[in-house]
Amino acid sequence: MPLQRGSARRRQRTVLLVGMLVLLAVLLLAVVLASVLTHGKQEVSPKMMKWKDRGTTKNLQEVILGRCYNYVAARYPELGDKDCLKIWESLKHAFIYKNPCNITSEDYQSLMELASHPIPCNKSLFWSKTNDLAHRYTKSNQNFLTLEDTLLGHMADMVSWCGDPSAPGINYESCPKRSECESNPSSVFWKMASKMFAEAACGVVQVMLNGSVEAGAFRSSSIFGSIEIFNLNPDKVSAVHIWLMHDIGGPQSESCSGHSIKKLKNILEERKLKVTCEDDYRPVQLLQCVHNPDHPDCRLCTNTT
Repeated sequence: MPLQRGSARRRQRTVLLVGMLVLLAVLLLAVVLASVLTHGKQEVSPKMMKWKDRGTTKNLQEVILGRCYNYVAARYPELGDKDCLKIWESLKHAFIYKNPCNITSEDYQSLMELASHPIPCNKSLFWSKTNDLAHRYTKSNQNFLTLEDTLLGHMADMVSWCGDPSAPGINYESCPKRSECESNPSSVFWKMASKMFAEAACGVVQVMLNGSVEAGAFRSSSIFGSIEIFNLNPDKVSAVHIWLMHDIGGPQSESCSGHSIKKLKNILEERKLKVTCEDDYRPVQLLQCVHNPDHPDCRLCTNTT
């Protein structure tokens, strides 16, 4: 009898040992499978990647706050009720600790509401491929405003930002270009701001295009061509005036009768908007001539006696 009891205990221990080994094997297999299944889904910190665009602007908070306070206190005191600190916090929360390729319009919604303000009728100036000239013109003529002359655009002009899921939540080394991922912080921001700027336009609006661009003055892929023209409200906008500017001494690639301008006119007229076009709008051309006073294009008003 004792011999039988000893044999039974050994069998029990053996069964228990085998059971434990099987359980450990199952647990190990589960860990391995979980690792394999989640490896492809695991988000690699964008900081580990080298994006092609410049990183977040150094001292971004100070830059944004400084521009905001200057805008509402010095330039447009009628907007003094704007809370610049809240505006900065809203911008920061739109991208900090987030994958810079997964930004959505909802991330910026609060910012757009906090920083928006009315645009006076007949003052909206849209542009494409005329960045420097358009803004030199609005600096010299306060009767017109580009998007970059609004509070939103003024704060964000020429600065960059993007986040990272890992600490400190901001990537100062590099940020993605639109060609790397379309839903990056900069692209989403400017698309939303451009849409809001177009929706606010009323009366006569102006568009400054570049007639020296070989590919054509109007491009459907531009922000103006893909977003702004489709958000002009025909019930608020009475006419669209196109200023087709050419570089002083540069090529005359397209005139107001050119192919891409005709395409633009058709789009606007289909939306029930009146359109006019003028080659080398003289007030803007005179501004170009400040840097080229002796060029023949700038001597149109010389006396011939």
